[in-house]
Amino acid sequence: MSTEQESRNRAAFGRFHDAMNSSDLDVVSRTVDEVVAPDVLFHAPVPSGETGVGALKGVWAGLLRAFPDIRVAVEDVIAEGDKLVSRQTVTGTHLGEYRGHPPTGRSVRYDEIFVVRFDNGRIAEIWGVVDVFAQLRQLGMIPGHGP
Repeated sequence: MSTEQESRNRAAFGRFHDAMNSSDLDVVSRTVDEVVAPDVLFHAPVPSGETGVGALKGVWAGLLRAFPDIRVAVEDVIAEGDKLVSRQTVTGTHLGEYRGHPPTGRSVRYDEIFVVRFDNGRIAEIWGVVDVFAQLRQLGMIPGHGP
């Protein structure tokens, strides 16, 4: 049975997830401002070197530019105490510049897992494991099997 805190955390994560799938950077940015602490600790490689909400917004600006049809399907969510774990599948079509590479028109499908810590109902810390190798391989940016 979920506690009140776990239910609040699931709801906040759900709002963030809905924003990610809106394909609208303004919606993502506003939602980040509402559900993420300004000084969020983001433990994942961030190409821009930014920190806090700026890092998160920068990641989404780059993803939406490169994959305007990006979709994040939540496969599993586990909430306990102040933490939430989400296993997700990401799909999209490479229609804009990404990591210095021009658009390929290729589709990608890759997995990611995030552990999120909440503080006072807001996302305060994020650890991410993203299968960037699969993503880059499918885009033809590294040797291996293509799409």
